[in-house]
Amino acid sequence: MKIVARWNWLSSVAIAATAAVAVLVLPATGWAQQGSFNPPNPAPTFSIPAGQTRGGTTLELPSTHQQPFSTNNNPTLGAPQSGPELSIAPRALRGQMGYEQVTVTVTNQRGGYVNDLQRGDFQLFVDGNQRPIQFFRHDNNTPVSIGILVDTSGSMDVKLPQARAAIAQFIDDLNPLDDVFLFAFNNRPYLLQPFTTNHMLVKARLEILQAAGQTALFDTIIDGLMEVRHGRWDKKALLVLTDGMDNESSSDVGTVVAYARRMGVLIYTIGIGNPNATPVTGGLFGGFLPSLPSEDEVDAKTLQALSSETGAKFFLLREVGDGAALREACAQMANELQEQYTIGFVAPDAGGGGYRSLRVDVPSHPDVHVRVRKGVTVAPETASADAGGP
Repeated sequence: MKIVARWNWLSSVAIAATAAVAVLVLPATGWAQQGSFNPPNPAPTFSIPAGQTRGGTTLELPSTHQQPFSTNNNPTLGAPQSGPELSIAPRALRGQMGYEQVTVTVTNQRGGYVNDLQRGDFQLFVDGNQRPIQFFRHDNNTPVSIGILVDTSGSMDVKLPQARAAIAQFIDDLNPLDDVFLFAFNNRPYLLQPFTTNHMLVKARLEILQAAGQTALFDTIIDGLMEVRHGRWDKKALLVLTDGMDNESSSDVGTVVAYARRMGVLIYTIGIGNPNATPVTGGLFGGFLPSLPSEDEVDAKTLQALSSETGAKFFLLREVGDGAALREACAQMANELQEQYTIGFVAPDAGGGGYRSLRVDVPSHPDVHVRVRKGVTVAPETASADAGGP
């Protein structure tokens, strides 16, 4: 028992040291937002960048490139300049009860992205009934609000260098206008960098990642879903990187799936480890202790379920090795975000709320594979698009 107590004490010291370093580098406002599980408000807000109007159907994006490192952690986009345009649904449509948006990924038989389709190529079905597509967008120039959630539990110690390198490359591959936040998590989630379009700030925070403690995976994903609502863009995603099983959260997997269904956020996941590792049996004290997960076991089933539920993608890496496979997975995710489509529709009988199953077909190209979230949860008596929809 003294050995266990000493280990818990050492883990607590390591976690406290990591938090202390983060306090030194974080803005006070960012630190105040970290951590605890908070239920969502009934109507989270949809954010449009400062200086842009809400009445039109397009936002003209500034053509400026990523700025060098500075202390401004959340620069405001200036007045519209000449450059690519971001289409958004008209305000009247976004305010209509039951309006929802979903991200659609289309690939060919070789796994390559099919990005030259038009609105008329798609058919959308809600609960098995075809519904008109009322908004359509190619996402090749669409900025995204992205949250990066990195496991820093004790078992990640030898994997953190490769994780830092892969995530840094992922950030470099993003659209310069994407706004990004960074969570580290072990016994609890820590917001190391609030939303910013200064990607150098996020990369700098990667250097303070330290491994210690347990894995509060479920609580962290829920907190990430809450945080990503505050992103400035209507397309939102999370990247979750972990090597373990949840052993510390107050929430369960069912709660996480329920939040994912409601929030309309793509949840990309990377699991490092063996999903079929043999648990460590409780042989002490006559076998009365329960079996424990192996240090090599990763919860691939939950990660895959979350990605599939939200129309994203799951990557399983048996080992981190030199990090090449991890860097490739991150590169694929960054690329995929620019190869998708956004489709908007109005769910029938929205006043009653509830979960609605979705299906998207491309009958003009029967050989392609279509990936989309499995369904949406329609909130009764609310206008879902201005309430933080995807």
